[in-house]
Amino acid sequence: MREYCTEIAATKRRAYADQDYWGRPVPSFGDPEARVLIVGLAPGAHGSNRTGRPFTGDGSGNFLYPVLYKTGFASQPSATDRNDGLKLRDMHITSVVRCAPPGNKPLPSELANCAPYLDEEIAALENLRVIVCLGKIGFDGVLQHFVRTGLLMRRGEMNFAHGAEYKLPHGLTLLASYHPSLQNTNTGKLTEAMFVKIFERARQIARTK
Repeated sequence: MREYCTEIAATKRRAYADQDYWGRPVPSFGDPEARVLIVGLAPGAHGSNRTGRPFTGDGSGNFLYPVLYKTGFASQPSATDRNDGLKLRDMHITSVVRCAPPGNKPLPSELANCAPYLDEEIAALENLRVIVCLGKIGFDGVLQHFVRTGLLMRRGEMNFAHGAEYKLPHGLTLLASYHPSLQNTNTGKLTEAMFVKIFERARQIARTK
């Protein structure tokens, strides 16, 4: 993955030829006091790998941030770069993989290498109440985190489905959503209304606990 990120940052996409690519592991972003955490798959090759901030500068972010703005989690509906003034309220964003993987398909070894960072970030969010998992890989990564850290003995019958909601023994709630990739949003598999419902539910749970 590191070789791939470095190569992409050097060759660039023609539309961004005049820009300096981040080309490094992408750090998480948001409110350190957040009650809601988004866990995605990985940085996009020409999105986060270019801008250095999750879901910033690509189609997924162009779909995500207007919904976060509409549901009160983001200060503005657009995300273009790290210095665009965007702030998150009561929300933090991370991913199960920190570098852009070829074809958006990380290997099991790459997921394992990034796992300790997810463990540390979840542990650091002391007010956390809801985790919104975007896509099956993010969902599986969060369940593996809880098994790995001993908060779950096994994943049991918790299966990924859009809108699935699971309450965990230690007080957290998992919400699952289709990933806001162009493949899902352009085909109508994930609509804005569907996505808004996920984050309205996340806010409701965070406020009532």
